Parts: sequence; C-alpha cells; structure tokens
Amino acid sequence: MKKKNILFWLCMLPLSLVAQQRWTLKECIEYGLRNNRSTQVYLNEKKIADAKAKEALAAHLPTISLSGTIDDNLKVQETIIPAGVFGPTDTRVAFTKKFSTNATAQLDQTFFDFSLITGLKANKYNKQQAELNIIKNEETIIFNISTAYYQIFVYQEQLDFLKANQETYKKQMEISRLQVNKGILLQKELDKITVDYNNAVSQGVVAESNLSLSQNQLKFEMGFPFEDPLEVEHSGVGQSPVLPTSNTILVAGITDYRISQTEAKLLEIDEKRIKAGIYPKLTAYARYGGVGFGDQLGQSFSSISDFSVIGLKLNFPILDFFKRNAQYNQAKFKRINAQENLKIDENRYQLEYQNSRTKVTKEFINIENNKRTIDLAKSVLDVTDLQYQKGTVPLSEWLTAQQSLKEAQNNYLSSLYNYLLAKIELEKASGTLKTAYSSQH
Repeated sequence: MKKKNILFWLCMLPLSLVAQQRWTLKECIEYGLRNNRSTQVYLNEKKIADAKAKEALAAHLPTISLSGTIDDNLKVQETIIPAGVFGPTDTRVAFTKKFSTNATAQLDQTFFDFSLITGLKANKYNKQQAELNIIKNEETIIFNISTAYYQIFVYQEQLDFLKANQETYKKQMEISRLQVNKGILLQKELDKITVDYNNAVSQGVVAESNLSLSQNQLKFEMGFPFEDPLEVEHSGVGQSPVLPTSNTILVAGITDYRISQTEAKLLEIDEKRIKAGIYPKLTAYARYGGVGFGDQLGQSFSSISDFSVIGLKLNFPILDFFKRNAQYNQAKFKRINAQENLKIDENRYQLEYQNSRTKVTKEFINIENNKRTIDLAKSVLDVTDLQYQKGTVPLSEWLTAQQSLKEAQNNYLSSLYNYLLAKIELEKASGTLKTAYSSQH
C-alpha cells in the first residue's frame, strides 16, 4: 500500500511542477515570437516579395504562346478582280473555302526595354522591405507583450494593497463592533468604517477583473490558449533603469526609419522607370504554324501546309508624352515628399528618444518617493491606530490616516505603471527592443 502511494505522488510531481510554472517576460516574448499569428503573415509577405522578384525577372525571359483557330465561313467572302485582268468584265473570286484551320506557335524574346531593366532594381528593395517588416512585427510583438506583462504586475500590486487594507478595516470593524456593544462607540462610527471596507472590497473586485482582462490580453499577444492558466514571474520588474550614456541616437538603426528609407528608394526607382519609357523597345520573335482550307471540315485538317517566320520588332513611343510626363511628375513629387518625411522623422525620433529618456528618470524618482511616502503613511497609521485604541484621537483621524495610505498606494501604482511604460518606450525609441529582450535572463 505504501509503495502505491509513493508511486502516485511520483506520477503527480510533474503535473505539480507544470502547475507551478511562472513565466518570465523573456519566456513570454519567446513564446509570442513563435506563436503570434502575425508572424506567419509577415513571413508570407516575404514569400510574396520573392514571387514578385521572379515575376519581374520573367519579363526578360523568352515566352512561347500557342494559338489555334477553326473557322466555319458561313458565307465566304469574295474579292473583285477588275475587268481587263482576266477578261472584259469584273471577276468575283473567293480566296478561301468554307472551312479553314490555323495553328501557330510563337516565341518572343525582349532584347531591350530600359523601363523593365530599371524596374528590376526594385527587387532588392522589395525583399529588404519585407525583411524589415518582419523585424518591425517582432518589435511590435515584444512591445505589446511587455506592456501587457507590466499591466498584470501593476494590477497584482494593487490587489495586494487592497487585500492588506481590507484586513486593516476588518480588524478595526471587530474592535469597533465590540465598542458599540459596550456602548462606548456610536453605531455611525462603525458604519463609517464599514463603508470604507465595502469600498475597498468593490475596488478589489474591479482590480481582479482588470487583472483577468490583462492576463487575457497577454495571452492574445503571445498566441497562448485562453483556456490554459498563465502565471507570470515579476521578480526584478521594477528595478532601477540602465539609461543609455549617449544623449542622441543613431536614427539609421531604427526599424521604422529604415522602412521609410526603403520606401523612398522604391519611389526613386519608380520615377526612373517611368522616365525610361521614352526609350524604344526591341523584341525578336519566331513563329511556326500551319494553315488549311477545305469545303469539308476534314479537308481543312488534311490539307494543312506549314509556314515559319522570324523577325524583329522595334516599338518607339511617340504620342504618349503627355500621359508619361504626368505619371513622371507624380512619381517625382512622391519621391521628394518621401525624402522630406525622412528628414522630419529624424528630428521626431530624436524628440521621442529625449522625452522617453527624461520620463524614465522622472518616473523612477517618483517611484522611490512614493515608496517612502507609503512607508511614512503606514507609520502614521500605526501611531494613529494606537492612539485611537487608547481613545486619545477620534475615529475621523484614523480614517484620514487610512485614506492617506490609500492615496500614497495609488500614487505609487500610477508612477510604477508610468515608469514601466516609459522604460519600454525608451527601448522602442532607441531601436533596442530586440537587444533588450535578448539580454534578459
């Protein structure tokens, strides 16, 4: 019997370990990068860019087309041979029969098309853009998971505060209830404490709901099953920030900026491609086929005779200048605007970096101040509680001390969330989201 019990607990041990697993931020991000649905979407976009490159290249490769026709000339067309050629009167002649068949195979090869050659240069940047979009999506996943993760931490802290406050109110209610029964305290004094206790309970219900919503949000960002439990590990979340030593950032390293650069390069290529439309296009072709005629359908097949031809075709656009010029001007100004926006983005990214850097420092100082304020408010409440038990201060002063503690807690929670949000925004503004994630333990 004892052996069976030991075997049972050994079997249950792995399940217990799984149930106790707590996910760190790095583990959540690793899971999200593998399982978030958007990852597959951007990988497919990369495959689309590869397919577009092959499509553009195919325009320079030879193409072969096959065509065939069977005509039933319900009424055969006739041609007039003027009088004097074969006789004194006009002669009506049909140069076909009731049925005619035609089969042709043609090979075309473009030798020179400068607009196509220019367009090929876009393949490199289309692929680069798709790769950058994958990186951008990974950064978005990291940012969203981190934000949801930090939100859970803040709501959990709030719940801890509210539960501690509820216990304080409970103890005070028990003491006050005894005092009411002894007739040394009015019922309305007990009711005041009860009201504050009920408010704390209601706030706890709201906080639990917010915590559940944040957990669901984290599961969504991770691609994690909603029905499975997810406990997170919060050790070291609110630690002191390591600020960048430089007051400026290298804007060229920011993914959004690199994407904008690529888009500007694509617009520049499109402008050159349209301009290249003024050059002639040279194409070679080879055609082989057969044609047959007959009064009966079968005769049109049995009488087929073959033919072949090779040639060159030069296409020189002349009267499309106005349309092409309008398209060229549109492309030109789009390219100019893209380059101007790049200059605007450089200053905007520097501004976001400076603001985030300042905010992180300020909010961390606020956290430290609010922590000290909580400790001080607790100390005041302890002294006031002792004085109230001795009857040297009224209940209103005890309630005021308790309210001051709640305000200090709320201020701390607000500064904590602002700090965590500012920290992830600084990493985003610095272009170091993936680096910061990789360096976590």
